[in-house]
Amino acid sequence: MKKALAMGLMLLVGGFGLSKSAMASRVVQMKGSDTILNVSQYLAEEYMLENKDARIAVTGGGSGVGIASLINGTGDIGMASRNIKSKEIEMAKEKGIDIKEVVIGFDGITIIENKNNPVKNISSKDLGKIFRGEITNWKEIGGNDAPIVVLSRDSSSGTHEFFKEHIVRNNNPKGTEEYGIKTLYMPSNEAIKQEVETNINAIGYIGMGYVDKNVKSINVDNIEPNVSNVSSKKYPIAREIYWYVKKEDNKTVNGLVNYALSKDGQEIVKEEGFVPIN
Repeated sequence: MKKALAMGLMLLVGGFGLSKSAMASRVVQMKGSDTILNVSQYLAEEYMLENKDARIAVTGGGSGVGIASLINGTGDIGMASRNIKSKEIEMAKEKGIDIKEVVIGFDGITIIENKNNPVKNISSKDLGKIFRGEITNWKEIGGNDAPIVVLSRDSSSGTHEFFKEHIVRNNNPKGTEEYGIKTLYMPSNEAIKQEVETNINAIGYIGMGYVDKNVKSINVDNIEPNVSNVSSKKYPIAREIYWYVKKEDNKTVNGLVNYALSKDGQEIVKEEGFVPIN
């Protein structure tokens, strides 16, 4: 990424030189998805540079945490790498909250391995078997005779849930299959990437924007996870990335959303490794 920002830390930019009234304004809280944390921080930072009275704090915790914060009143924007669930919508309605979904871009969940691993492609079918614990040795898919170390995001992650439905459960939302018992659950994209970088037998999945030269991406069904294939939905694990907001008049929230969807905002989305919406 051209502009990496510390994951999980609060971002409060633009506080210097503000008027007393601006300093007294309420801080808008953005919480949620680790996958889109960096791009959301970048968007918030640039928006505050142009709007000196805006104060925005951005923290991670996972998609579920972000949506829950919107419902329980501790957040103003829920960052998510999965759709909001019907039960979450109902919980919000019970509290008189009307939630609006904003798609800020697209992402390809990228399968990564160590740079010294010879495997170049995995079928969706075999990928499901690996993450269910049914394929346990790399030689079963054309690799070395070595055990596969399976890495997943933890259950608070929207990517964890999306991957489970679309790969572990083979696109069956009513499926009951689960990750294999030997799966190692990691707290972030960076944690998965760091483990893969040092462990030749590891396999994991991360947001496309987190891929760098220290790991190797694997094609899925002979399709490369790139901007063109994600944009066209040709890549089999492509998805939207979301901000969820309350349908109410909040100058900073509405302004930030408009900025994210603007030409400048979408350039940031692209720069951070995701696919813009237009």
